[in-house]
Amino acid sequence: MTALRTIRPTRTTRRLAGAAAVALTALALTACQNGTGLKDGGAATASDSATVSPTPTGATSPAPSTPAPDSTKTGTGTGKGSGSGSGTGEAKGGSSDPAAAAGNRVLCNGSNTEVTVQPVARPLNHMLISVKNTGSKSCDLTYYPVLRFDEMQWAPAPRQETHPQAVVSLAPGQSGHAAAMLAAADGSGEGGTTGQKLTIAFQGRTPNSSGGASATPSLPAKGIYYDSSLTVTYWQQNIEDALGS
Repeated sequence: MTALRTIRPTRTTRRLAGAAAVALTALALTACQNGTGLKDGGAATASDSATVSPTPTGATSPAPSTPAPDSTKTGTGTGKGSGSGSGTGEAKGGSSDPAAAAGNRVLCNGSNTEVTVQPVARPLNHMLISVKNTGSKSCDLTYYPVLRFDEMQWAPAPRQETHPQAVVSLAPGQSGHAAAMLAAADGSGEGGTTGQKLTIAFQGRTPNSSGGASATPSLPAKGIYYDSSLTVTYWQQNIEDALGS
């Protein structure tokens, strides 16, 4: 019977066997890692390549689009602006002095004024006539007052050098004035007498036309002395101009 020969592994054989075992172990570990969720280096997919690139330094991000304004609201706004402008124009077109508006200025006369007379010391033999507007509208004192003492049949002449540059106009509450030279200072006048009643007539828009109601102001108890040299000034805005001072 032939005896079986035992073959002992050589050193080289042992080294090969060890290397093979190491290789098998590495393969087993790789397979194990893939199975626990670690990615392998496969080909990149479309989703992987769609990564947003960072914005370069200094670049401006596009501004979000703004919805277009509603055209109907814009039209309404424009209409309001136009209305406001029209109001401003009307204000500019109106008169800055309401009293100067048409129909708001009347003639001064005995029905809308208070008339007073007062003898003055200076100038000598002069009398001041004052008219105060007691109405609600501005009134005009045209030309000069027409004086009549008692039943005298003549009208005193106006002093032309006192003619004003413009018609004297009185707002409600304001006063205008005129003066009468009653007698000549040198005594050259004739027919001197004392008047106990004085009537003052107002003129209209044309000379010697009627301006409305007359006035009969009160006189001093002793009356007013006058003679043929009696004259009167045109209506003035202030006392100084009326008395010539």
